[in-house]
Amino acid sequence: MARFALKSTRVFIDAAFRPALVVVDGETIASVEAYDAAVPCAVEDLRDAVLMPGLVDTHVHINEPGRTDWEGFSTATRAAIAGGVTTVVDMPLNCIPVTTTRDALKVKLAACLPSLYADTGFWGGVVPGNAEELLGLSDDGILGAKAFMIDSGIPEFQWSDAVALRAGMLALKAKGRVMLAHCEVDLGAHPDHHDPKTYVSFLESRPQEWEVQAISLLIDLCRETGCPVHIVHLSASSALPLIQAAKDEGLPLTVETCPHYLTIASEEIPDGSTEYKCCPPIRERDNQEKLWAALESGLIDMVTTDHSPCTPNLKLPDRGDFLDAWGGISSLQLGFPLVWTMAKGRGIKLERVITWMSAVPAKVAGLHGRKGAIRPGLHADFVVFDPDATQTIHANELEMKNKVTPYDGRTVSGVVRKTILRGQVVFENGKFSGPHGQPILGRDNS
Repeated sequence: MARFALKSTRVFIDAAFRPALVVVDGETIASVEAYDAAVPCAVEDLRDAVLMPGLVDTHVHINEPGRTDWEGFSTATRAAIAGGVTTVVDMPLNCIPVTTTRDALKVKLAACLPSLYADTGFWGGVVPGNAEELLGLSDDGILGAKAFMIDSGIPEFQWSDAVALRAGMLALKAKGRVMLAHCEVDLGAHPDHHDPKTYVSFLESRPQEWEVQAISLLIDLCRETGCPVHIVHLSASSALPLIQAAKDEGLPLTVETCPHYLTIASEEIPDGSTEYKCCPPIRERDNQEKLWAALESGLIDMVTTDHSPCTPNLKLPDRGDFLDAWGGISSLQLGFPLVWTMAKGRGIKLERVITWMSAVPAKVAGLHGRKGAIRPGLHADFVVFDPDATQTIHANELEMKNKVTPYDGRTVSGVVRKTILRGQVVFENGKFSGPHGQPILGRDNS
């Protein structure tokens, strides 16, 4: 591959924008030079366009093999590339088989190889009785493993109690891997509203206390085992004091939230609009404000999409039943402009949003030596981004397989003009090349 350079007056380096020239040699960044440096290779002058690292989304349900009618490696990773995401990490469900054994990981790797537009890593799954498999899965390259502390919605992926969580965490700790957890425990709920078409009925069926109790247990186990833990898709602001205390204690705990919790409030959700259903649920506007404050303060570390698609019929659009419809929101292509639009309106700088969606998730996944920043030695993954342009989201134009999204018709700020993956232009002005993505396997961190 050729040696070339990109220059811009706004290159995102070390969490700030500055004029710079970035030299690429093959798949990696060779050096970062002064803006007007003379270099012995072709130079593309981007003028004042933002040159930023490729985004890293560590919470993506691709569902292949087994439920490829829901999504798939090709469509999901095309959506990622169009949204400036050069690296995704695939969740261990809702594929068949779920990624809870070494054999299942081999099946998934075989399924993905011809189809990747973005580089793709893999989380294993923690289920009761598979601690020994987690040791082998770590050797085979998973970046960590995820547990559910409540019914996952599919019978193949069982939820984990404290015994199963502890066993999984000890195995992951031995291999230098992180434990991720869906933090809800079923404490029972007695909604005041009983019409399944009203969003408030669903919201009341999964109260904040379910998240709080799960996070409390996870923190106790983190303290006991020393295993790094990561709370996925935090929605309950009432858990923030627990998280603050755990971080003040120095426990290895990180937290993500998602675009839907930051951009939609429960008061806005129309009756019967099941495209808004996800678990944990989208909560009230006051709760959203507290999540934003925690993100700005650094208490919440990062933002991922939790891209969780399904076939349209599973959303029960004819019935509009929030209680029975499948939960999950698809936003892999849209996450960055959605969050940037809201951040911009709050006076938050673009630099913060890039960090939340690139460097921090790369670090949590153990990929910060390869991904998530513009630095010599890292993969030459870049996005050329226009933060001031606007676009209107049209569901039927999105790259994901099933065009169901609560964001249809929303106008957002920010347009991805070009995406570069390991030195190759893979998306430019709406056109793709590839697939050029590769599996990204974990290294030995034991």
